[in-house]
Amino acid sequence: MKKWISAFLFIMLIGLFGCQQQSVIEQHIESEETPERVEQQQTPQTGSTKQPVVQTEIIPAPAPVINIIDPASNKLIHTLSPIDLGYEMDIAAYIAKVEQLAKELARGVDGKPGYDQRMILDRLDEQGNLIEGNPQVLLRESILVERIMEASAGGGTVELPIEIRESGYDSEDIPYLDDVVIASYTTYFKPADTNRNKNIELSAKAINNTIVGSGDQFSFNTVVGPRDETNGYQPAPEIINKKLVMGIGGGVCQTSSTLFNAVDYFPVKYIEWHHHSIDIGYVPKGRDATVSYGGLDFRFQNTADAPFLIKTIYGDDFLTIEIRTAEKYVGVFK
Repeated sequence: MKKWISAFLFIMLIGLFGCQQQSVIEQHIESEETPERVEQQQTPQTGSTKQPVVQTEIIPAPAPVINIIDPASNKLIHTLSPIDLGYEMDIAAYIAKVEQLAKELARGVDGKPGYDQRMILDRLDEQGNLIEGNPQVLLRESILVERIMEASAGGGTVELPIEIRESGYDSEDIPYLDDVVIASYTTYFKPADTNRNKNIELSAKAINNTIVGSGDQFSFNTVVGPRDETNGYQPAPEIINKKLVMGIGGGVCQTSSTLFNAVDYFPVKYIEWHHHSIDIGYVPKGRDATVSYGGLDFRFQNTADAPFLIKTIYGDDFLTIEIRTAEKYVGVFK
């Protein structure tokens, strides 16, 4: 019995000791201040030590742009945004727009001239002195399109691919280009048609002594220039829509048609060539070349590996156009 009472008292002491230890532990936990509790205890009056959450704004990268530069002046001439033109949406449509831009820059648009310029050929004056023209200027459209496409993904600077072509002859040949006639053609007119004949004379004089180098392109309208009263041209009959009407410069087509028949004796490449709407009489059918300033032109390229000289002889009732060259080049044209 005493043993049982002793055991009971021992168990009670252990339980009492455990309760006291738990109470001490709970008091210790309550005394520790967690961050949440600190935040709850602090007020705006005492100031908060909690750091505010910073919202970082993500700024998108700017869309790529392409700056097109004139290499001669280093000036910016055009800026385009590939994304705005549909680069990421429709690549075929984007390429078409780039090609149109290249075409406009090269050839001009809405009356604004482009970079392309026809060659103004060199010629000789009556004393045989050289009158220098201007080289041909070409903006290589296909190359420009390639450069823009290469820069479309990331943007950048693109230079215009401009090619300058000088006349294809050696200045040492100038004194000898008049030596040998390699082709000739003559047409006739009525002496009584004074106004018309004056127009033939003026246009023939304009192309006289023109040097056409190897690879050069001849443009009748560029060489002769405007046919108007300021330049001495007279009103005379001309063919428009199969009818004869009065117009300033009527008769000039006889000069261009005579020239066509002269150069057609040897290899040339015709770039532009038009027929009249009716037979004209002074050359066989289909052997004419109609022109109008600002419109139809007669253009050809000298494909021979040698230069030649255009020589015109105007008479009372005839026009003769000769093609001449240096004796050493005669075999090239044959």
